[in-house]
Amino acid sequence: MEYESIINILAPLLRGLTFDGEKGKIIFFTDNPERVDFLVKPKNYNRLMTQKIDFSPLYLDDIGDIKDIQNKDQENKIVIKTIERFKEYITKYKKEPPAVILKNIGLFFLGNTYDECIITRRDYPEYLKAILISFDFPAKGNLIGEKKSLWQKNIQSFQKIPEAISKEKKDRNKVVKNKIAVVTGGAQGFGESIVRGLTEFGSLVFIADLNFKGASALAKELNSYYRRTTALPIKVDVSDEKSVSLLVSKVIKMAGGIDIFISNAGVLRAGSIKEMDREIFNLVTKVNYFGYFLCTKYVSKIMAFQNRPNNKYYTDIIQINSKSGLAGSNKNSAYAGSKFGGIGLTQSFALELVQDNIKVNSICPGNFFEGPLWSDPKAGLFVQYLKTKKVPQAQTVEEVKKYYESQVPMQRGCTGQDVMKAIFYIIEQKYETGQAIPVTGGQIMLK
Repeated sequence: MEYESIINILAPLLRGLTFDGEKGKIIFFTDNPERVDFLVKPKNYNRLMTQKIDFSPLYLDDIGDIKDIQNKDQENKIVIKTIERFKEYITKYKKEPPAVILKNIGLFFLGNTYDECIITRRDYPEYLKAILISFDFPAKGNLIGEKKSLWQKNIQSFQKIPEAISKEKKDRNKVVKNKIAVVTGGAQGFGESIVRGLTEFGSLVFIADLNFKGASALAKELNSYYRRTTALPIKVDVSDEKSVSLLVSKVIKMAGGIDIFISNAGVLRAGSIKEMDREIFNLVTKVNYFGYFLCTKYVSKIMAFQNRPNNKYYTDIIQINSKSGLAGSNKNSAYAGSKFGGIGLTQSFALELVQDNIKVNSICPGNFFEGPLWSDPKAGLFVQYLKTKKVPQAQTVEEVKKYYESQVPMQRGCTGQDVMKAIFYIIEQKYETGQAIPVTGGQIMLK
């Protein structure tokens, strides 16, 4: 899109301007579909600008004339001007705008949830259209009240949908409720568990995965269960820069920003260093190490813009690492090396991004024996380790599994719930960054 760079600044900036102490509002962008095209036509746009109406939109008329951002100075001018105009609106109307019109480009719709944004996108243009009609036909002025009433009624009826959150979970729910999360590799394994955990506590979660079919099925299941939009699928290859850039841009247009980014996508290929192909080693490194770098590169820019208006907006980048990032792994050098390197990236990213209130941490889970990475009957690690004789005495997959369970003091593998508790700790606290937190059942103990 021609104005992609402007959208990637303004949407997270608007989230920062609506910051309530924990997160900003959901911001949905639309670039002139038929339903709202009339609002950005010069004649209608100029007529609306002259009016002080209830629920008036915020107009960023001069910013929309900028076709591309050429340098940091121009970027800073856009940021400063947008902050000034937003604060002027608050002073004038004593409330936040329901929509922001960007001349020649499109509209941002603001809401407490994704569904509120969709309702406002559907009903709010009709409300403004009724105002325009009343300019030429004053007798039809009652349309204004009717359209506004319908729009507000639709939002109120949606807000009455009961939450599937038990009372004892309310405190933790506040920490992530209506926050925007992205989970790479979210269609299966630890990623799926994380998606389920975040949606249970009220986050809007983007399930980012190469397996778009699986991501879509999971999103459909969760949205049906919670009776609201709580998960959205997006296809991504974290090892491809264009794909990661597109992922971030899509999230920005659909929700306005990112509060929690879980870098979970990864691959594992076991084998002796004496026999491993270079292509296999490169694949593991490209996904696990280079993919983490790419995601952080693009996500951190968005998080920084959210923090610009008040410098109090904390966000989180969380890498799902591994116990193999804390201790070497026999006949698993490609994977362990990529995870060791990932912790080095986490510590380095954390030192740089702390100035933007972006916390960067790694979680190092033990083995998730029940997940597809280990238990897949064709390509799972139990099968791989049996074939490579990583457990010499084992003759069956069951014996391989039993051996690995016996290595854990807790006598079991790690679960998604174990990892979620670590994720909530990272998000809740505001005084820790650059850490690699083990969740290994005592198998790895820090020195």
